Amino acid sequence: MSKALSEPLLLRDDREGTATLRLNQPARFNALSEALLEALQREIGAIAEDRSVRCVVLAAAGKDFCAGHDLREMRARPDLGYYQALFARCSLVMQGLQSLPVPVIARVQGIATAAGCQLVASCDLAIAAETARFAVSGINVGLFCATPSVALSRNVSAKRAFDMAFTGRFIDAATAADWGLINEAVPEAALDDAVARKAAAIVAKSPAAVRIGKRMFYRQRQLDLADAYAFAGDVMARNMMEEDAGEGIDAFLGKRAPRWRG
Repeated sequence: MSKALSEPLLLRDDREGTATLRLNQPARFNALSEALLEALQREIGAIAEDRSVRCVVLAAAGKDFCAGHDLREMRARPDLGYYQALFARCSLVMQGLQSLPVPVIARVQGIATAAGCQLVASCDLAIAAETARFAVSGINVGLFCATPSVALSRNVSAKRAFDMAFTGRFIDAATAADWGLINEAVPEAALDDAVARKAAAIVAKSPAAVRIGKRMFYRQRQLDLADAYAFAGDVMARNMMEEDAGEGIDAFLGKRAPRWRG
């Protein structure tokens, strides 16, 4: 068995409250094969139940983040049912990232195209190397990036998402940051440090407040203004009943560092 075939498709490394998931198919541009999607779905499910995880980093081995679906694998099975099941699984993975109770940071280098760009858009935060490039380029091979457009259009304006989806053009990291697809673009040599700082800032916060906050943040976006405020007010009141809220406020008033329960 070759080295490439014997290595895990997805690596996990846990350190100081942060779980890093690393796509590990660099020779195939970390394409989202069936097996890699299955591995991602399984690991997302495990992290959802792991109270020791306070933040997740989604990274990739090699020079590129992710080139989207594995087109060779897809062409080998020209069957409607197969394609429907494949895209349904991919959609579950994307939604699973957002449903995780802790923030997910995409660490992006090289290209993030099609479903790879969708992965970035599905994370809560994203930091990219200045040399990274992004596209939903399926239109170039006659396949409109329908599912990637769902995530993309929830990150950037409708006209910008439409432009990318219908021209298949690449945008650079500076443009991606300006448009809101990523949070920041940094020199490639500084990428790991930038991601580590962001993760550390999250891990330093109350675990209860972070979990409550992530769940609330996405729920309120689905509501109209009045309902969003009613929901948010109830969430905030219940958050005040958490032990961490009392500890945090007492620590602030006492001018000391808080001691989070988590």
